[in-house]
Amino acid sequence: MERRTRIALVAGEASGDQLGAGLVRALRIRFPDAEFAGIGGDAMRSASMETWFDSSALAVMGLAEVLSHLPRLLRLRRALRQRVLAWKPDVFIGIDAPDFNLGVERWLKQRGIRTVHYVSPSVWAWREGRAARIGRSAERVLCLFPMEPAIYARHGVDARFVGHPLADDMALDPDRDAARQRLHLPVDVPVLALLPGSRSGEIRRLAADFIAAAVRVLAEIPQLLVVAPMASAQARVVFEQVLQSHEDAALLRPALRILDGDARTAMVASDVVLLASGTATLEAMLAQRPMVVAYRIAPLTHAIVKGMGLLKVDHYALPNVLAGQQVVPELMQRDCAPQPLADAVLAWLRHPDAMAALQPTFRALHARLRRDASAQAADVVAELLQAGPGGRASGSSG
Repeated sequence: MERRTRIALVAGEASGDQLGAGLVRALRIRFPDAEFAGIGGDAMRSASMETWFDSSALAVMGLAEVLSHLPRLLRLRRALRQRVLAWKPDVFIGIDAPDFNLGVERWLKQRGIRTVHYVSPSVWAWREGRAARIGRSAERVLCLFPMEPAIYARHGVDARFVGHPLADDMALDPDRDAARQRLHLPVDVPVLALLPGSRSGEIRRLAADFIAAAVRVLAEIPQLLVVAPMASAQARVVFEQVLQSHEDAALLRPALRILDGDARTAMVASDVVLLASGTATLEAMLAQRPMVVAYRIAPLTHAIVKGMGLLKVDHYALPNVLAGQQVVPELMQRDCAPQPLADAVLAWLRHPDAMAALQPTFRALHARLRRDASAQAADVVAELLQAGPGGRASGSSG
């Protein structure tokens, strides 16, 4: 009797769990009798994957937190590697979580197990040399962005653009009125969405300047409403602490609504989004909303990164990277200050023609990323399995 196909997967946080669930469902269409097991969360379990460990075991952020959890993480890695090796899967798929997954992938690959890494680290932005090291861990890299496979190709790595799941999830033609109705916002007033990051450190660095900028915009446009969706309960606590101690808090509070979650709806409902650089800029682009992107890191860290030439891009914000030009303002380091932020927001609000001109660009970028990522990723995995051990099937990077 022929053995059923076995596919091992590891996802290390909520976003990876969602990606993994979509991939498992797409692979089950191609391999109806396959067995799926590894590390995942509720979404992957709902897709009928057996989870040996919960994905929350890998959800560790920040150097200090990683160091404190290091002994446990090392024990987990050893246990996982041995269990995967004993299970003898036909392929191992590491989903994001590169600090954990790439080492596991490389160890398994050296022992004859086929490996795939889903979600490329940002080699397009900095430390391109990582592409070669990733290739030593994974036989295929599944990329969310179209500019990534060419970088891997320069290092002899087979990488494929599969599209971005967010582009699949979000409507090509967002309905602002429906979003406002859901949030109980009037349809006829300007709305600014404020997103100073999802992590406590980001919020502490950025929220005060974002609040001050919003107050300055409010002074110019008194009917303005401000919505601030918080990524988690902890994020809300930190934001409210910053707000409470802010000298302009009393001026902003009447116009401010703090939301628990609903970031995507808040973006669609808004006229302009003021947000921290990161994945949220992609969501704002898919919501087809003008934005002002801001960020600030420690001056010494910034000097080291720039001085050592580790940063390879002229643009930070994903909409600008994908467009190949600056289509939205980026205010970084010293420019991330209340007055420049307010001026950039007001520039959008005072020029509706510029806001309207942005929409076709964002829609075209959305369409380019909208490829049914789970199905595309499953096709690449199926191709690898069908190539047989040591085989190399041909394919396009998209």
